[in-house]
Amino acid sequence: MAVKALEEGNVVAIPTETVYGLAGNAFSEAAVEKIYSLKQRPFYNPLIVHIKAADFLAKVARDVPDAAIKLANEFWPGPLTLVLKKQKLIPDIVTSGKDTVAVRMPNHPLTLKLLEQLDFPLAAPSANPFGSISPTSASHVHNYFKEELEVILDGGECERGIESTIIGFEEDQPVVYRLGSLSIEDIEDRIGNVFTKTRDDSSPVAPGMLSRHYAPTTETHLAENIGEFIQLHSGKKIGLLLFQHQVDDIPQEHQVVLSKSGNLKEAAKNLYAAMHLLDSLNLDIIIAEKFPDVGLGKTINDKLQRAAKK
Repeated sequence: MAVKALEEGNVVAIPTETVYGLAGNAFSEAAVEKIYSLKQRPFYNPLIVHIKAADFLAKVARDVPDAAIKLANEFWPGPLTLVLKKQKLIPDIVTSGKDTVAVRMPNHPLTLKLLEQLDFPLAAPSANPFGSISPTSASHVHNYFKEELEVILDGGECERGIESTIIGFEEDQPVVYRLGSLSIEDIEDRIGNVFTKTRDDSSPVAPGMLSRHYAPTTETHLAENIGEFIQLHSGKKIGLLLFQHQVDDIPQEHQVVLSKSGNLKEAAKNLYAAMHLLDSLNLDIIIAEKFPDVGLGKTINDKLQRAAKK
């Protein structure tokens, strides 16, 4: 059913190891237009192209740097997206008119099986309305789109739970455009130091660079000192997004601990699901605890900063 829908130019929700995506034929301008329309996503914000194998890369990208090949060999299939010079087959609508394309090979058996049955790659941003919390389960996608999507492939909960890390190359120097579920430390272990350039509100090179993103409908704040922030908002119905430990004086059902053991990978996996849960509780405010600024803690803080009220 999913293969037929995609071949007919329709949009299908697919699972990946990071988050669920809204997928369409990356070679079809009409299919990609449907993705933008369904998400209500601005056309200046490019999409990621998902391929079925590393040897498919040459069909969508050209002039691939050696460092990109090294990273692909190391981390594909997996949560790494590479921004590379695009082939002419990729419509400009996919890349927001830029001469580069973001591409990755996802690591989810259901989606890899789907890609194997297609003779085109899939353009697939996260399966949520533009700017809202990314979906990490099929139920999240259904809650967003209900009757608007005919096919939602249920691949269970996403293993990583946070988007892919995006890396491009400027004058052959690797640049991180989006912090994701592959840590900068892991990348630098393979190719040496990388630069970071993760914010651009006018003409982003890659997805996830806008200042406001991943946001609940409930007013959200990021706090270094949870206790002080709770006092500042006394009298309000407060929800807490915490790393390891609950706090006193707030109902337990309004608190979500992301990893009791202090495991940042586990916390990252649980982040968006926790945000969805707290956003469903009709709270006045969500207060998120700032995480240790190391490894995936940097990524979690980045997502929370973009979700928070400025």
